[in-house]
Amino acid sequence: MYKEEKYDFRALGQAIKQARESRGMTREQLGELVDLAPRYIMSIENKGQHPSLQVFYVLASYFHISVDQYFYPDDKPEKSSLRKRVDSLLDGLDETELIIMEATAKGIKEAKEARNE
Repeated sequence: MYKEEKYDFRALGQAIKQARESRGMTREQLGELVDLAPRYIMSIENKGQHPSLQVFYVLASYFHISVDQYFYPDDKPEKSSLRKRVDSLLDGLDETELIIMEATAKGIKEAKEARNE
């Protein structure tokens, strides 16, 4: 017999909030963009309110959030939602800006390695 499990949407709601904030977007701006009330967005982000499938799809696809890591936490996804968002941001940069980002990443990696020695 199937036992119904209620999905805890809070972690995914927090991912949506982080993605929105990383773009410098307010709930009001997002609500205007996707035709949702800011209060409803707040409930999804902070209280884990279950959105409709359509709202879930719109928010996850808009912010490039991979839902596999939330639905199948034991499976290791190829890229996390954060990595996909960073990749999406990098796609918008020109070659000169990418050179700066590469140097920054190398500097962070070298500093981390030096700390661990």
